[in-house]
Amino acid sequence: MAERRTILSGSTFEEQIGYARAVVDGDRVYVSGTTGFDYATMTIAEDVVAQAEQALRNIEAALHEAGCTLADVLRVRYLLPERADFEPCWPVLRRHFGPVRPAATMLVCGLADPRMKIEIEVDARLPARRYSPSLPSSS
Repeated sequence: MAERRTILSGSTFEEQIGYARAVVDGDRVYVSGTTGFDYATMTIAEDVVAQAEQALRNIEAALHEAGCTLADVLRVRYLLPERADFEPCWPVLRRHFGPVRPAATMLVCGLADPRMKIEIEVDARLPARRYSPSLPSSS
């Protein structure tokens, strides 16, 4: 049976709300909606593009701890309070995901903190070389 493992980033939100930055379940990695907060300082830039860059750095760190990279992302979801803020982020998103071409969705919705201008969530798959499911034991 596949083992479930959680990855924490150190964000105060994880403790306050009760969630993990990412969950590894078998060969799948689910990264929670991630904003542009720098978790070391708990600060956030005002610019949406800078927030997108930081969110992707945060996601990359979680994926790295799980054993994969952005190249292993299968699905990405972008959540923004302002539709007009999405297009300025395209060059950043294309730089990170263009070669990968994951399935993607963009939603316009409210976020938990008015300073947040983008939230990014990804689902990935561990590369086969890093995932070897436990075989059932023979009785």
